[in-house]
Amino acid sequence: MVKQSIFGRIAQLAKANINALLDQAEDPQKMLDQMVRDYSNNIAEAESAIAQTIGNLRMLQDDYNEDLANAKDWGNKALAASRQADKYRTEGNTLDAQKFDNLAKVAIQRQIASENEAKGAEPTIASQTEIVDKLKTGLNQMKGKLVELQSKRDELISRAKMAQAQLQVHDAIKSIDIMDPTSEVSRFEEKVRREEARVRGANELAASSLDTQFESLEDLGEQTEIEARLAALKAGNAAPSPASIESGQ
Repeated sequence: MVKQSIFGRIAQLAKANINALLDQAEDPQKMLDQMVRDYSNNIAEAESAIAQTIGNLRMLQDDYNEDLANAKDWGNKALAASRQADKYRTEGNTLDAQKFDNLAKVAIQRQIASENEAKGAEPTIASQTEIVDKLKTGLNQMKGKLVELQSKRDELISRAKMAQAQLQVHDAIKSIDIMDPTSEVSRFEEKVRREEARVRGANELAASSLDTQFESLEDLGEQTEIEARLAALKAGNAAPSPASIESGQ
């Protein structure tokens, strides 16, 4: 019953559709971790049971081989006793001849018993051999499934880490989106624009001040000409020409 139970579990686990189970799982990674533990435990249990079954089978085979060897040995003893009986009979010694014939009969009887023992063990040995072969096959399949499970788990963990890394990169890129008015880059750009505007304003202000100064110079030149002509009139001279004013004459 124990062997059949283990064999049933091995067959069930070996036939499991991992992808289908993953599709139904709420948390595939946890399910894979649990399946790896279950497979590992069942493999260890199966290996122990299979080792015991193989040990029992080898004992049966040893007994079977011993029965065959005993049958052969008793056959040889029966033959030897029969030949000795024939020898004594030829010599006319019927008493010893009968004695060795009886020994030959006993040897033949034991030979038959050993042969029957061996023959009776053959079905059991055949059945146990078949069970052991199936258990070995199932165990190898389970080990293959365990490797597949571990590979799936490692793949899933790797994919989860990659997805998390991509999400972090996406969040980082989003945080520095220059089109986002709340981003640091946008705020810095706005500060630069304000500084540039302030400089432009200062330049315009400076330019306006220079224009005023030039206009004052022009007004000063005009007042100088007026004063010169007035002085000339008082002196009884003709109004000086612009050229004489410029030359100082």
